Amino acid sequence: MAASSVVCRLRYRGLRGLGRFWFGLEPQTQGRFTSTASAQKENTTAKAAKESKTFQAIQEERREQAERSVLISCPSKINEKKFLDYLSKHGTINKHFFYNSYGAYAVVEFSSRESIASLKESINIPAVEHEAAVPFKSRLLSFKWPGSQSSSHPMPKFKVQSPPSINEINQLLSEKDSIDEQLQCLTEALELTEENVSLRFLVCSLLRDITGAYFPECIIRPFGSTVNSFGKLGCDVDMILDLEGIYATSQKKGSGLSLEYQVKRGASERAVTQSILSVIGKCVDQFGPGCVGVQNILQARCPLVRFSHQPSGFQCDLTANNRVAMKSSELLFLYGQLDPRVRHLVFGVRCWARVHSITSSIPGAWITNFSLTVMVVFFLQQRNPPILPTLDRLKELAGPSDKCVIEGNDCTIVSDLSKITLQQNTDTLEKLLQEFFEFYGNFPFNKASINIRKGKEQTKPETTALYIQNPFETTLNISKNVNATQLERFVALCRESAWLLQQKEILNRSSDSPWGFAALLLPSVTSGAGVKSRRKRKLEPASSRIKNLLDSLKIKGGETVAKKGSANSSS
Repeated sequence: MAASSVVCRLRYRGLRGLGRFWFGLEPQTQGRFTSTASAQKENTTAKAAKESKTFQAIQEERREQAERSVLISCPSKINEKKFLDYLSKHGTINKHFFYNSYGAYAVVEFSSRESIASLKESINIPAVEHEAAVPFKSRLLSFKWPGSQSSSHPMPKFKVQSPPSINEINQLLSEKDSIDEQLQCLTEALELTEENVSLRFLVCSLLRDITGAYFPECIIRPFGSTVNSFGKLGCDVDMILDLEGIYATSQKKGSGLSLEYQVKRGASERAVTQSILSVIGKCVDQFGPGCVGVQNILQARCPLVRFSHQPSGFQCDLTANNRVAMKSSELLFLYGQLDPRVRHLVFGVRCWARVHSITSSIPGAWITNFSLTVMVVFFLQQRNPPILPTLDRLKELAGPSDKCVIEGNDCTIVSDLSKITLQQNTDTLEKLLQEFFEFYGNFPFNKASINIRKGKEQTKPETTALYIQNPFETTLNISKNVNATQLERFVALCRESAWLLQQKEILNRSSDSPWGFAALLLPSVTSGAGVKSRRKRKLEPASSRIKNLLDSLKIKGGETVAKKGSANSSS
């Protein structure tokens, strides 16, 4: 979702299995991509610890951590030691980090909620001149430092929140020795950091402080890229106002006398949702510090509230009771944990698609990231042997506690990854990337649909350009928005990219030019790739622009050899 309330467009570095922690990030490009041996060791330890937990357990742990955290606006030149000493008077600090977004901010996690209560007792409502302050006591605070600060003390390290530029990515990839290394490096450069994910959960928790005034038992849950392990730096934050717990506790049947709450009634569940979101949107706009640009988009198929959260830099979308979307997030998370190649391939394909405008942050006829990810999953189910199991297989492995039916849709999947036995497939990432492009460059989109529940092509039930069955709401097409022109552009780019990966000039590492996967990101490869006809093309050079690219690589390669030769002769 691109526009509603709590979908935040924070630029964050993805996390592997929601368990990676990126240590020692610096604003400089070089620092952006380096890590120490000790950090790598801690990453491995954190990942192993997370993998023993279910998706739900990880989300609950993060939510509980967020409720023990505060977000503080700080002076740009802050004495970190004095800052922490002051806060430590109220309790033990588990962890903290600094970042920049419309100023300097710190996220501080205490070891207990009692520390938050103690801290709040010492906080003042600011006195403002010529205006009046809304006395809403949130956990978004400002740290005031009287007098001037000395610049002699060491500055805290600010965690990077923005993604690398395409030039930085190309430079980084060109230094690797194989396409496999390039895709692994790309994932690490774009994936969410532990800090980014913590900040996202904290923003959800801050919003829950507002909604809790009306619905004390509600929960604001992030879904989509924030939690499915495929989030990249810069993606929005999607949130759900979960009222299901309130309904569940009210359905207890007892014998004899009982009491019921008196409630307002609406014409339909949709009308009630619209009414609730309308009020929440108004409260966020009027009372939510740092929340700007609030829009109530209530007539959409899935009503939502959209806003920007300036202190975090996130663009946010808030919906209500969208439990199927949460289950889809869990499904993608599960697939991402089964084999590391899944995440590397998804990050690579998504990056390639975004560079060439196959996907877009603007709603329209483009293929969405969710659709593209499902296409990667389907392709991996088609391998021989398969790399990923079908959704039906995940349902078969589910235990009684995994049973889940939402609005008549069977959303049951296994939560214990140890129950899943994978077949031995040793395909390299380079081979998978090449054959992904070949697979969809020749896929019979005119008659077949994509179905990850069955793991095989099925006849399209309707005449849309692209039909990808919703994994859980099986009567819906998640790619219904895609038109024929955009699908043809995707197919044409797949064929050209598949052909390029067959050329030795592309596969040979060059010190002067992007090679391998980096070569697929060059604008010259696909400039003017609009489809002029719907006739199927073979896997061969589609235009002179590809030949020109290869010629340039040959020339540069020859120049490099010539330079080395002249250098040797002169020495």
